[in-house]
Amino acid sequence: MTKIKFEDWGLIPYDEAWQNQEQRLQDIIEAKKAQTPSSSRLIFCEHPHAYTLGKSGAANNLLINDTFLKNINATYYQTNRGGDITYHGPGQLVGYPILDLETFGFQVKRYIDLLEESIIKTIAHWDIKGERMEGATGVWIDSDQKGKARKICAMGVRVSRWVTMHGFALNVNTDLSYFNHINPCGFVDKGVTSIEKELGKKCNFVEVKSILKNEIATVFNMDFA
Repeated sequence: MTKIKFEDWGLIPYDEAWQNQEQRLQDIIEAKKAQTPSSSRLIFCEHPHAYTLGKSGAANNLLINDTFLKNINATYYQTNRGGDITYHGPGQLVGYPILDLETFGFQVKRYIDLLEESIIKTIAHWDIKGERMEGATGVWIDSDQKGKARKICAMGVRVSRWVTMHGFALNVNTDLSYFNHINPCGFVDKGVTSIEKELGKKCNFVEVKSILKNEIATVFNMDFA
Protein backbone atom coordinates (compact mmCIF):
# COMPACT_ATOMS: atom_id res chain seq x y z
CA MET A 1 0.00 0.00 0.00
CA THR A 2 1.41 3.38 -1.05
CA LYS A 3 1.58 6.12 1.58
CA ILE A 4 0.92 9.73 0.56
CA LYS A 5 0.41 13.02 2.38
CA PHE A 6 -3.02 14.56 2.91
CA GLU A 7 -3.53 18.32 3.12
CA ASP A 8 -6.73 20.28 3.77
CA TRP A 9 -6.27 23.87 2.57
CA GLY A 10 -9.74 25.03 3.56
CA LEU A 11 -11.09 28.05 1.64
CA ILE A 12 -8.28 29.31 -0.60
CA PRO A 13 -8.19 31.62 -3.65
CA TYR A 14 -7.94 29.67 -6.88
CA ASP A 15 -4.72 31.30 -8.08
CA GLU A 16 -2.97 30.63 -4.77
CA ALA A 17 -4.00 26.98 -4.85
CA TRP A 18 -2.83 26.69 -8.46
CA GLN A 19 0.58 28.13 -7.59
CA ASN A 20 0.90 25.78 -4.62
CA GLN A 21 0.05 22.80 -6.81
CA GLU A 22 2.65 23.79 -9.38
CA GLN A 23 5.31 23.98 -6.69
CA ARG A 24 4.47 20.54 -5.31
CA LEU A 25 4.41 19.03 -8.81
CA GLN A 26 7.84 20.51 -9.59
CA ASP A 27 9.21 19.22 -6.28
CA ILE A 28 8.21 15.68 -7.24
CA ILE A 29 9.60 16.03 -10.77
CA GLU A 30 12.95 17.33 -9.47
CA ALA A 31 13.12 14.51 -6.93
CA LYS A 32 12.46 11.97 -9.70
CA LYS A 33 15.28 13.45 -11.80
CA ALA A 34 17.63 13.27 -8.83
CA GLN A 35 16.34 9.81 -7.92
CA THR A 36 15.59 10.95 -4.39
CA PRO A 37 12.43 10.25 -2.35
CA SER A 38 9.38 12.41 -2.95
CA SER A 39 5.85 12.56 -1.56
CA SER A 40 2.69 12.29 -3.57
CA ARG A 41 -0.24 13.98 -1.87
CA LEU A 42 -3.99 14.51 -1.88
CA ILE A 43 -5.24 18.05 -1.33
CA PHE A 44 -8.80 19.06 -0.43
CA CYS A 45 -10.03 22.66 -0.52
CA GLU A 46 -12.80 25.09 -1.42
CA HIS A 47 -12.49 28.22 -3.55
CA PRO A 48 -14.18 31.60 -3.56
CA HIS A 49 -16.34 32.08 -6.68
CA ALA A 50 -14.20 31.39 -9.76
CA TYR A 51 -14.56 30.23 -13.34
CA THR A 52 -11.72 28.24 -14.87
CA LEU A 53 -11.15 27.36 -18.51
CA GLY A 54 -9.16 24.29 -19.56
CA LYS A 55 -6.52 24.52 -22.27
CA SER A 56 -8.78 22.83 -24.83
CA GLY A 57 -11.83 24.90 -23.87
CA ALA A 58 -13.60 27.68 -25.75
CA ALA A 59 -13.56 31.14 -24.16
CA ASN A 60 -17.07 31.86 -25.44
CA ASN A 61 -18.41 29.24 -23.01
CA LEU A 62 -18.11 32.01 -20.42
CA LEU A 63 -21.35 33.88 -21.05
CA ILE A 64 -20.67 37.06 -19.05
CA ASN A 65 -18.27 40.02 -19.28
CA ASP A 66 -15.72 41.37 -16.79
CA THR A 67 -18.18 43.83 -15.27
CA PHE A 68 -20.70 41.08 -14.54
CA LEU A 69 -17.91 38.92 -13.07
CA LYS A 70 -17.09 41.67 -10.59
CA ASN A 71 -20.76 42.17 -9.73
CA ILE A 72 -21.08 38.53 -8.68
CA ASN A 73 -17.71 38.53 -6.86
CA ALA A 74 -16.21 35.99 -9.23
CA THR A 75 -12.84 35.65 -10.95
CA TYR A 76 -11.83 33.98 -14.21
CA TYR A 77 -8.71 31.98 -15.03
CA GLN A 78 -7.38 30.29 -18.15
CA THR A 79 -5.62 27.22 -16.82
CA ASN A 80 -3.30 24.48 -18.03
CA ARG A 81 -5.61 21.60 -17.13
CA GLY A 82 -7.64 19.50 -19.53
CA GLY A 83 -11.34 20.01 -20.13
CA ASP A 84 -13.44 23.08 -20.84
CA ILE A 85 -14.98 25.64 -18.48
CA THR A 86 -16.30 25.02 -14.98
CA TYR A 87 -17.22 26.87 -11.82
CA HIS A 88 -15.68 26.68 -8.35
CA GLY A 89 -17.21 28.13 -5.21
CA PRO A 90 -18.00 27.65 -1.53
CA GLY A 91 -19.78 24.41 -0.74
CA GLN A 92 -17.94 22.58 -3.51
CA LEU A 93 -15.32 20.01 -2.51
CA VAL A 94 -12.28 20.39 -4.75
CA GLY A 95 -9.63 17.68 -4.80
CA TYR A 96 -6.11 18.06 -6.16
CA PRO A 97 -4.19 14.76 -6.20
CA ILE A 98 -0.50 15.44 -6.85
CA LEU A 99 0.46 11.87 -7.66
CA ASP A 100 3.41 10.22 -9.35
CA LEU A 101 1.52 7.77 -11.55
CA GLU A 102 4.68 5.71 -12.07
CA THR A 103 4.64 4.92 -8.35
CA PHE A 104 1.13 3.54 -8.69
CA GLY A 105 1.68 1.89 -12.08
CA PHE A 106 -1.28 3.75 -13.64
CA GLN A 107 -1.86 5.06 -17.13
CA VAL A 108 -3.74 8.38 -17.28
CA LYS A 109 -7.04 6.80 -18.36
CA ARG A 110 -6.91 4.38 -15.44
CA TYR A 111 -6.20 7.28 -13.09
CA ILE A 112 -9.29 9.17 -14.31
CA ASP A 113 -11.40 6.01 -14.01
CA LEU A 114 -10.34 5.57 -10.39
CA LEU A 115 -11.10 9.19 -9.54
CA GLU A 116 -14.58 8.76 -11.01
CA GLU A 117 -15.03 5.50 -9.11
CA SER A 118 -14.09 7.22 -5.84
CA ILE A 119 -16.77 9.87 -6.39
CA ILE A 120 -19.39 7.30 -7.42
CA LYS A 121 -18.73 5.30 -4.25
CA THR A 122 -18.83 8.45 -2.11
CA ILE A 123 -22.20 9.77 -3.26
CA ALA A 124 -23.65 6.26 -2.95
CA HIS A 125 -23.47 6.83 0.82
CA TRP A 126 -26.43 9.18 0.27
CA ASP A 127 -28.17 6.76 -2.10
CA ILE A 128 -27.26 8.88 -5.12
CA LYS A 129 -26.43 6.79 -8.18
CA GLY A 130 -23.45 8.30 -9.97
CA GLU A 131 -22.55 7.19 -13.48
CA ARG A 132 -20.00 7.72 -16.20
CA MET A 133 -20.98 9.18 -19.55
CA GLU A 134 -19.53 8.06 -22.86
CA GLY A 135 -17.29 10.76 -24.31
CA ALA A 136 -17.31 12.93 -21.16
CA THR A 137 -15.26 12.86 -17.97
CA GLY A 138 -16.66 13.34 -14.50
CA VAL A 139 -19.59 11.81 -12.66
CA TRP A 140 -23.16 12.17 -13.89
CA ILE A 141 -26.69 11.32 -12.81
CA ASP A 142 -29.23 9.91 -15.28
CA SER A 143 -26.52 10.01 -17.91
CA ASP A 144 -28.51 8.01 -20.46
CA GLN A 145 -31.78 9.94 -20.11
CA LYS A 146 -32.20 12.66 -22.70
CA GLY A 147 -32.88 16.01 -21.11
CA LYS A 148 -32.21 14.71 -17.60
CA ALA A 149 -28.44 14.12 -17.59
CA ARG A 150 -26.74 16.30 -14.99
CA LYS A 151 -23.17 16.47 -13.76
CA ILE A 152 -22.42 16.32 -10.05
CA CYS A 153 -18.61 16.19 -10.30
CA ALA A 154 -16.37 17.79 -12.93
CA MET A 155 -12.83 16.63 -13.67
CA GLY A 156 -9.86 18.13 -15.45
CA VAL A 157 -6.23 17.18 -14.94
CA ARG A 158 -2.73 17.98 -16.07
CA VAL A 159 0.01 15.36 -16.21
CA SER A 160 3.70 16.30 -16.49
CA ARG A 161 6.38 13.61 -16.44
CA TRP A 162 3.69 11.27 -15.08
CA VAL A 163 2.91 13.58 -12.16
CA THR A 164 -0.69 14.79 -11.87
CA MET A 165 -2.20 18.08 -10.75
CA HIS A 166 -5.62 19.76 -10.85
CA GLY A 167 -8.34 17.15 -10.32
CA PHE A 168 -12.04 17.12 -9.48
CA ALA A 169 -14.81 19.38 -8.16
CA LEU A 170 -17.70 17.69 -6.36
CA ASN A 171 -20.81 19.80 -5.86
CA VAL A 172 -21.91 19.30 -2.27
CA ASN A 173 -23.79 22.43 -1.11
CA THR A 174 -22.76 24.53 -4.10
CA ASP A 175 -24.71 27.60 -5.26
CA LEU A 176 -25.66 26.16 -8.65
CA SER A 177 -26.94 29.51 -9.96
CA TYR A 178 -23.35 30.39 -10.84
CA PHE A 179 -23.42 27.68 -13.51
CA ASN A 180 -26.06 29.73 -15.35
CA HIS A 181 -23.29 32.04 -16.56
CA ILE A 182 -21.34 29.35 -18.44
CA ASN A 183 -21.84 26.37 -20.72
CA PRO A 184 -20.60 23.89 -18.10
CA CYS A 185 -17.75 21.77 -19.48
CA GLY A 186 -18.76 23.09 -22.92
CA PHE A 187 -22.20 21.43 -22.89
CA VAL A 188 -25.33 23.41 -23.76
CA ASP A 189 -27.82 20.53 -23.38
CA LYS A 190 -26.87 19.04 -20.00
CA GLY A 191 -27.41 20.25 -16.46
CA VAL A 192 -25.52 20.34 -13.19
CA THR A 193 -26.54 19.21 -9.76
CA SER A 194 -25.24 18.79 -6.22
CA ILE A 195 -25.66 16.43 -3.31
CA GLU A 196 -27.82 19.11 -1.68
CA LYS A 197 -30.08 19.41 -4.72
CA GLU A 198 -30.49 15.65 -5.05
CA LEU A 199 -31.31 15.27 -1.35
CA GLY A 200 -33.43 18.39 -1.05
CA LYS A 201 -31.43 19.52 2.00
CA LYS A 202 -27.95 20.65 3.03
CA CYS A 203 -25.34 17.94 3.39
CA ASN A 204 -22.69 17.71 6.12
CA PHE A 205 -19.61 18.97 4.27
CA VAL A 206 -17.14 17.61 6.82
CA GLU A 207 -18.73 14.17 6.54
CA VAL A 208 -18.43 14.25 2.74
CA LYS A 209 -14.74 15.09 3.01
CA SER A 210 -14.12 12.23 5.42
CA ILE A 211 -15.99 9.68 3.33
CA LEU A 212 -14.37 10.78 0.07
CA LYS A 213 -10.90 10.68 1.60
CA ASN A 214 -11.52 7.11 2.75
CA GLU A 215 -12.99 6.03 -0.61
CA ILE A 216 -9.99 7.44 -2.49
CA ALA A 217 -7.65 5.57 -0.14
CA THR A 218 -9.54 2.32 -0.75
CA VAL A 219 -9.93 2.67 -4.52
CA PHE A 220 -6.30 3.71 -5.05
CA ASN A 221 -4.94 1.29 -2.42
CA MET A 222 -3.17 4.10 -0.60
CA ASP A 223 -2.79 5.26 2.97
CA PHE A 224 -2.11 8.70 4.38
CA ALA A 225 1.12 9.49 6.16
